[in-house]
Amino acid sequence: MPKKNTKNPCSKTVRRRTFLKGAAVGLASFALPPAQADATFWESFFQKHFREMNEDELKSVMTRLEEEYREEYDVQFNIKATKPIDGVQYGYGLDLSRCIGCRRCVYACVGENNQSRDPQIHWISVLQFEKGHKWVNIFEEATKYYNPNEVPEEEYFYMPVQCQQCENPPCVKVCPTKATWKERDGITVVDYNWCIGCRYCMAACPYGARRFNWGKPRVSKEEYNADVHYLGNRPRYKGVVEKCTFCIQRTREEPGRYPACVEICPVGARKFGNLLDPHSEIRYCIENKRVFRLKEDLNTSPKFYYFFAT
Repeated sequence: MPKKNTKNPCSKTVRRRTFLKGAAVGLASFALPPAQADATFWESFFQKHFREMNEDELKSVMTRLEEEYREEYDVQFNIKATKPIDGVQYGYGLDLSRCIGCRRCVYACVGENNQSRDPQIHWISVLQFEKGHKWVNIFEEATKYYNPNEVPEEEYFYMPVQCQQCENPPCVKVCPTKATWKERDGITVVDYNWCIGCRYCMAACPYGARRFNWGKPRVSKEEYNADVHYLGNRPRYKGVVEKCTFCIQRTREEPGRYPACVEICPVGARKFGNLLDPHSEIRYCIENKRVFRLKEDLNTSPKFYYFFAT
């Protein structure tokens, strides 16, 4: 009988860190001047993976990051690491018969989640289709950039797309550093301090839901949302991949809040709730509407449901 695998699930990350530690020490011995080898630099470089840190270590890291962000952005951020709520599995619904393509969800998301204004990064894309269109490849056939005087335009309908929070996320499988993973409440998250920007996750995602920071993100001091989550909307670095997290800094609070895109929608097209609660709005939509999920044939099992109420 084969032996049961009892290895630590983060063993690969341990080996990676051990390798980097040896490489960095060797580099420092002949390449870095002593002035650069300060404690903060090394603490950041050798920072443990989020899932390996105990509470004291995590608190220390968040305190250090708050200080780094204060010095860099002149903003006092409040970083939290709220854990998943027991008995909760988040799901999302979107009524395509109501969506008017106003893109208020896009800009509410930008403001809530501290997305870069220059270079511009949007976690939500709103696709425009002609009515009666028969989908073959929606991402190639849709119009992503439209600018009419008024929306909705009579001959079109709209389909917002963002991270589908897959139950079987292909992005997680390909990440070489295990910087991204699925939490027990169904949210796929990223430890930005462990992302190496290889973009394997972007290539693996069939929904085009991840964004890469090609330049140093820029947000004005007045525009920052200082209430942030370590795995969500905290400031990201140049050269990392980021994505929607169902506004983890909001939804994991007790009592939970809606994601910013749900809250801002002027026509109530967006629905959100606990898939495990038979009385939740999202469960009602799934059980009583004509729902479908994008690219179901790929076995990703998205927790994002589209439907037509009329």
